[in-house]
Amino acid sequence: EGRVEVYHDGKWGTICDDQWDDRDAEVVCRQLGLSGTPKALSWAHYGQGSGPILLDEVQCSGNELSLDQCKKSDWGQQNCDHIEDAGVSCDPFTDLAVVHRLFVFCPAECWPLLLPPLAEGTVRLAGGRSPSEGRVEVYYNGDWGTVCDDGWTDLGAQVVCRQL
Repeated sequence: EGRVEVYHDGKWGTICDDQWDDRDAEVVCRQLGLSGTPKALSWAHYGQGSGPILLDEVQCSGNELSLDQCKKSDWGQQNCDHIEDAGVSCDPFTDLAVVHRLFVFCPAECWPLLLPPLAEGTVRLAGGRSPSEGRVEVYYNGDWGTVCDDGWTDLGAQVVCRQL
């Protein structure tokens, strides 16, 4: 659970809570690969962010794979202050509050950045010709390791792409 931030056009920013509801939270939880009961939180429940407010009027149906597929204002078009930063809880039985920074699918100039602290199971691509390809590596027990390709299928690749 935490304040939701998105990366767009080279910048991290927050989402305004206008129209923010549990259907939006469901999409965020899905995009982060988190299970639990999605719950939208408003009025900077997890603290006010800094920098730009990048999205407003987000209205997901709840079936989208990412926020980028939801109806929303144009990037940067908003009428909010950080007191209205949107938050999400994907599991109401945890009391750990962190800021989840997530990647919204967009052109190549805004590929995701993984910022510390890294969670166990975080994935990255290494050694590719572009940020969207490469060897799959997983962060575990304080180190990055590779994934054996025995039994690797397109389904595994789809999971990794969703995690990125």
